[in-house]
Amino acid sequence: MSRIVPPPAVIDIARTLERAGFEAWCVGGAVRDALVGIETLDWDLATNARPEEVQRLFRRTVPVGIQFGTVGVLDRAGVLHEVTTFRHDVETDGRHAVVQFGASLEEDLARRDFTINAIAVHPERLEVRDPFDGRTDLAARVIRCVGEPAERMREDRLRALRALRFAGRFDFTIDPATWSAIAGSAPHLGRLSMERVKQELEKVMAQVARPARTLERYREAGIFAALVPALADAPPARFAAIDHLPHRPLAGRPGRVALRLAALFAEPGVAPPRDLERTLKALRFSNVESRLAVDVAQAVAALGPLATFEGDDVVLRRWVAEYGRLVVPPALRVALARARAEGGGDAVEAEAWQRDCVARFRRLHRRAMAIAWRDPITIGDLAVDGDDLRTVGITDGRAIGETLRALLDAVLEDPARNTVDGLLARARRAP
Repeated sequence: MSRIVPPPAVIDIARTLERAGFEAWCVGGAVRDALVGIETLDWDLATNARPEEVQRLFRRTVPVGIQFGTVGVLDRAGVLHEVTTFRHDVETDGRHAVVQFGASLEEDLARRDFTINAIAVHPERLEVRDPFDGRTDLAARVIRCVGEPAERMREDRLRALRALRFAGRFDFTIDPATWSAIAGSAPHLGRLSMERVKQELEKVMAQVARPARTLERYREAGIFAALVPALADAPPARFAAIDHLPHRPLAGRPGRVALRLAALFAEPGVAPPRDLERTLKALRFSNVESRLAVDVAQAVAALGPLATFEGDDVVLRRWVAEYGRLVVPPALRVALARARAEGGGDAVEAEAWQRDCVARFRRLHRRAMAIAWRDPITIGDLAVDGDDLRTVGITDGRAIGETLRALLDAVLEDPARNTVDGLLARARRAP
């Protein structure tokens, strides 16, 4: 138990509750993570004090989820700690639960999802309450439901996704009965809000070092067929590519989430689904995230397999111009990840494949970046504009636009053509 060291602020909150005659126990993810040796700052408490009593005992509180018994208590440093009243479910529809207070600690632990999350520790005495042998499952590296798995899944359909995320994050196996309940729950996942599904997918991308196995489990359980049909038949290499993308740090780097999203749908040489942007928006990803993911997937499709790309500078320049300076770097990273994911053979062949992919990527990246930031690839980069074209007699707005596009096409063939005199001469000759 030496690994469990609740922070002083949590101990102070527990003392305040106990001096008032109530119980106070550390519960949830912080206990689980401490037992597996993961440092965490997010310590929650469970108590038999009702929400209004918690609010009365502490000067600074936030009504995080009063209806579910949760009050946020702010410590002296302004850090919020959730304090939740012991409770048990009296009604649930798979999305929302109606809870009743007045439960014991054991009853409160019995309503939790998995045994590894149903462990309580007293913050000072370090006394452990583990009625469902969660520590045994932690040692055996197993995800197992508390009680009857099918019943746990009916109570909250999100538990199917949480089980897969925990298995991926900790590299645990899934108890066979729990797996059966997950697969049995898949047809009912449409009851979940898309916001909750999105949050779980984001957590997989952020918390699981190598998400491919977790995503394959999504597919094997029928979850993608129920929630994201476009991924139900995706080739394994598409999931494996994500394992070759940068994993940490994700905090403050929303572009990396979009990168993983793009990799989920990016297929070299094959256009992404037409309704991809609509699919991502249905999952409640932002317009910025959805647009970037679509653009990257389209750019990867247009580039084709990195391992066989032999385009000259004209081909590469047109590709950069088509997708833009900001899309090219993430598209190249996804293309590299996909190429690395497809390497096979024995260890020697696989290592040689990886070296070749990285070497190709570096050469292509240098060329593409030089083109993106050196060569004229947009109408705005041209040496002339609409005002210049008017001086040579092109005054119609539509004609100006068509002429500028034609001039850009010529410049993409040869950047040396991007001079005022040369472009105006071409404009005069245009029919």
